[in-house]
Amino acid sequence: MRALKIAATGMSAQQMRVEVISNNLANMNTTGYNARRAEFADLHYQQATRPGTINAADGTVLPTGVQLGLGVRPASVTVQLSQGSLAATGGDLDMAIEGSGYFEVTLPSGISGYTRDGGLKRSADGLIVTSDGYPVVPDITIPSDARSISINAEGEVYAYFNDRVQPELLGQFTLANFTNPKGLEAIGSNLFLETSASGPSLVSAPGGDGLGVLRQGYLEDSSVDSVREITELIEAQRGYEMNAKVISAADQMLGATTQIR
Repeated sequence: MRALKIAATGMSAQQMRVEVISNNLANMNTTGYNARRAEFADLHYQQATRPGTINAADGTVLPTGVQLGLGVRPASVTVQLSQGSLAATGGDLDMAIEGSGYFEVTLPSGISGYTRDGGLKRSADGLIVTSDGYPVVPDITIPSDARSISINAEGEVYAYFNDRVQPELLGQFTLANFTNPKGLEAIGSNLFLETSASGPSLVSAPGGDGLGVLRQGYLEDSSVDSVREITELIEAQRGYEMNAKVISAADQMLGATTQIR
């Protein structure tokens, strides 16, 4: 009986949906996190009678036919790109991207990673790095005798010294964007990798070429809507239960069939 297999695909789909929702809720306080959404597509159809088939009895054309669906399959888990709210931290190296774009960092393997987590730190050598110690591109080093630093909306980093009146320009942050940001590969630690689906990175100064601007002393909160996620969780749970009931009903029908003598 096909109903058993069809309902099993439905249960598997709802289980995957719950897993995506649980990951969203687990990251509701993760800096710069964007919620994910599970998307599904129907499986192949068995064409018992194709639409447009000529009725042999009188030559008329069947308007619909008989097409039996075989269930559901996962199509994708899509990132919902949306701006999280900005939370004031007061940190001189805390930066939120207001608008589109990603910070580029150099991973230990030498390839570039991309992140919206602007909770940056200073290494022992004064180099600006991420919380995991990955250098931010381009390399900017803060002198040990700098009294304070200031970062404007265009990403220019200025250092102030006790023995000088004018600040010193240390460098300028750049941001990267992609033709299809949803095609980036998430690898954890708030990092993404470029893929053939995302297209090559398009690097420019903040505020240019459609990129966002930087806000020093702020961090971007997660864009997860907890109320919406709980509602989705309830729907997924009900969907799982209904598919389980289909399996139970199909099993009872099979049991009744086997008892016929």
